[in-house]
Amino acid sequence: MSRLITVDMNRVEGDLRLKIELEAGVVKNAWTVGTMFRGFEQILLGRSKMDGLVITPRICGICGTAHLYAAVSALETAMGCPIAPNGARVRNICLMTEEIQSDTRHAFLMFSIDLCHARYAGLEGYADIVEAFTPFQGRVYRETIVETKKLLGIVALFGGQWPHSSHMIPGGVAGQGNRRAIVKSLGIIDSYTRWYEKTVLGCSLDRWLSVRSLADLDQWLEERDEHRSGALGLFVRFGRQAELAKLGRGSGNMLSYGVYFDPVKWQPPFAERTCLRAPGFYNAETQQIEPFSQDSVTEHVKHSWFRDYEGGRHPFDGETVPSYETGGDKYSWTKAPRYKDKVVEVGCVPELFMAGDPLTQSIFHQMGVNVFTRQLARLHRPALSLLQIRAMLIELEKNFDDSFYDAPPPVESGKGVGLVHAARGALGHWIEFAGGKITKYQVISPTTWNASPRDAQDRPGHWEQSLIGLQIKDESDPVELGHVIRSHDACLVCTVHFLRTGRELSYSI
Repeated sequence: MSRLITVDMNRVEGDLRLKIELEAGVVKNAWTVGTMFRGFEQILLGRSKMDGLVITPRICGICGTAHLYAAVSALETAMGCPIAPNGARVRNICLMTEEIQSDTRHAFLMFSIDLCHARYAGLEGYADIVEAFTPFQGRVYRETIVETKKLLGIVALFGGQWPHSSHMIPGGVAGQGNRRAIVKSLGIIDSYTRWYEKTVLGCSLDRWLSVRSLADLDQWLEERDEHRSGALGLFVRFGRQAELAKLGRGSGNMLSYGVYFDPVKWQPPFAERTCLRAPGFYNAETQQIEPFSQDSVTEHVKHSWFRDYEGGRHPFDGETVPSYETGGDKYSWTKAPRYKDKVVEVGCVPELFMAGDPLTQSIFHQMGVNVFTRQLARLHRPALSLLQIRAMLIELEKNFDDSFYDAPPPVESGKGVGLVHAARGALGHWIEFAGGKITKYQVISPTTWNASPRDAQDRPGHWEQSLIGLQIKDESDPVELGHVIRSHDACLVCTVHFLRTGRELSYSI
């Protein structure tokens, strides 16, 4: 006999409710419920086309730089605006900084806490896990808070503040800054790199980046005690014992918009997405990577608390008109995005897989996407980005005398799309304006893709598919649910807004 349980999750950057149908301890069905309403699309209507540069970074206190980048890119594609290469370099540097800090904070302040659960006390290395990751006491936990705070100083140097900076404007960035900002930023990166090498990797970036396959990973683990005792080595050894690779496989399809625009090549008419990490769509049916096109993005609302429309609509044609009702088929404030009419996963693994990263591709082909591989990719990506951000800072210094801003043409009506890759995955802003005023604004955040409800064809969203079939050992304390959801670096505050209170909760994890 099956029964329904309700779980309210924390450590997901917002509020998430899971409704789970269990039978003999196995998840037979799942519904992910966004419990808050997003109001930003309505807030922006009728405002100046430039207001999104100030308002949308405040959608989230973690990935405001990514929202700003998406907002300014949407304006630039609408206006056919040339972009000063130095402006693009500064934008990339700030977005890389935000990605690195988000990866590290999520890994050690959100996800790894669950490995300290008493359920795992009998596993080898449990005492080391507790010493490293216990909230507010663990060594790695405490160091992460200190080091990531220092790292964010780079965004403050170029953007004036973090979070919620608004230094990106059509054509580049506001203010040229000075070479001291570059020197200080290089110092911050070098300091963070030393910490990451010592505490997380237990080796140099170069040594870690020579790990290009699972076989290389096993060899690396056996090579030195420092490799095994670093935070990454602890996770790999302990995650294997906890059998995290058996959890949360999901839809199988993956999507990436591409990451970090090429500072020189990303210019009008923006016909090709010239990114430093390539975009793409992995089709699980054909097992092939296909070119990405934003024309294939649609949103469904059949099971969302919004005014109905038939099937799925492209964001330029869609609506975001709230329509809450009890009963019926609707159960979430999250829309259901689809790509080529398919449920997809976005995030760190899709990004690195499309970009051709050898380790990520090797792991995917041998193990697929699951809780273990998502978290390993999240610990691997900062090593790539630390080298990339340092190279871009040096590139900026070499070209410092060039412009940081090109004046945009006087366009008062148009529509455009800004697609970037936040730390959590594919982020898109779609804008239309007339007479200088916004007439439509749509945002699809990474967690909207992953946490989507069912669509017009009643197909479960990615998280829902990831949970179906999951074995729950203790229904009163379903730590497995936390592993699956948190492995995606969930951010509900980007996905929905406006809390509806007064409801009785069951229990939280």
